[in-house]
Amino acid sequence: MAGNSFGQIFRITTFGESHGVAIGVIIDGCPAGLPVDIEYIQAELDKRKPGQSKITTQRKESDTVQILSGMFDGKTTGTPIAMLIPNEDQRSKDYSHNTDVFRPSHADYTYFTKYGIRDHRGGGRSSARETAARVAAGAIAKLLLKTAGMDVLAHVSSVGTIDAPNISITSANEFLEVREANIVRCADPATAEEMIARIDEIRKQGDTIGGKISCTITNCPVGLGEPVFDKLHADLGKAMLSINAVHGFEYGSGFTGSEMLGSEHNDIFIKEASGEVKTLTNFSGGIQGGISNGMPIEFKVAFKPVATIMTNQNTIDAEGNAAQIQGKGRHDPCVVPRAVPIVEAMAALVLADHWLRDKTVKL
Repeated sequence: MAGNSFGQIFRITTFGESHGVAIGVIIDGCPAGLPVDIEYIQAELDKRKPGQSKITTQRKESDTVQILSGMFDGKTTGTPIAMLIPNEDQRSKDYSHNTDVFRPSHADYTYFTKYGIRDHRGGGRSSARETAARVAAGAIAKLLLKTAGMDVLAHVSSVGTIDAPNISITSANEFLEVREANIVRCADPATAEEMIARIDEIRKQGDTIGGKISCTITNCPVGLGEPVFDKLHADLGKAMLSINAVHGFEYGSGFTGSEMLGSEHNDIFIKEASGEVKTLTNFSGGIQGGISNGMPIEFKVAFKPVATIMTNQNTIDAEGNAAQIQGKGRHDPCVVPRAVPIVEAMAALVLADHWLRDKTVKL
């Protein structure tokens, strides 16, 4: 099975299955001398872990990370960093009814058809459980970006048809404080209450609901990205679309930009008193010609409703016979609150990789 690695210079390889002994990640290409805050990495994992509120799956995992290599005296050594996260609450018996049937809108059918084998216990390698390893690696990438003053900041901007107003970020700490004050991780408190009520309503019905996450990367320097196949927004798009349940990615004006005129959409350059070049608007989302232009990088990620619902559904079995899948097991009515740190992690991995490609980083 290919496709378990991501990045060129700052490169990660994840391993493990949802119901195996552990999951983990190998990070290669991280410069030597980066101070690593273990508590920060654990805090990032705590934002993604299951069982943290009534509107998320009740699987209980501490997601306690162990760093096995690549560090000495609290700093990176420049060698591969191995990180391990044990699985603690697999409850594989919850999936015994899935042994011979394909769950609608899951990877069961495609996985089995491609490989001739599948782990029915939560999806195995195709499970979203794998993203915990990405969050651990992304935390290292975020620490690296912080040495250059860059911050990756995301929040839940919509649940179903409930949309938050555009959030202007003036302080990373203030933004995070407001976002983490509610269980849905929306940076607008009033909208957050509406979202929580809607998700709880859907949870009681045994159904699921999707949403969007908006992400902003601040203080990104000019010049990250390449003009042809390695465009910065193309790599961000690939990173986001690799996340389970993601069905859409747009940056800057996104699809709305297709409804505008060029005279409306063009970002006019200005030179500020400080000598910095900026644009009056940011329809480009901080990226022009595949290269960062110094403005905040802005994008949105759309998540479908989680495919596991608590009602019975018609399907087929491995022999192609009509069957029914039972609505039972653990239920995640809306994945977007726990997906916020995953979006941030993948964005940080892309930025760290491009930054290291363009610069010789000395810490």
